[in-house]
Amino acid sequence: MTALEKATGDVVFKFEPFVLHVLCRELQDAQLLHSVAIDSGFRNSGITVGRGGKITMAVRSTHCLEVPLSHKGRLMVSEEYIEFLVRVANQKMEENM
Repeated sequence: MTALEKATGDVVFKFEPFVLHVLCRELQDAQLLHSVAIDSGFRNSGITVGRGGKITMAVRSTHCLEVPLSHKGRLMVSEEYIEFLVRVANQKMEENM
């Protein structure tokens, strides 16, 4: 809260979701891993094939959070709401694990 009170610009509370990149030898391996990831609830997962043929499967969680807290140095939310956001972010971190 002390840092927020001293902020002169915009402050955003941000939680980034889990991401795991896996380099796969064959497209079939990536497709199998993709199916497992989707079935496990990682709905933002995907496969990319680079120019050189490198196959990467990304397992991505949907547990993101981004909330503005202040604008031009003016705090826009209460301390109670910030405490709530921290609890939500910590819960998302537990779900990532």
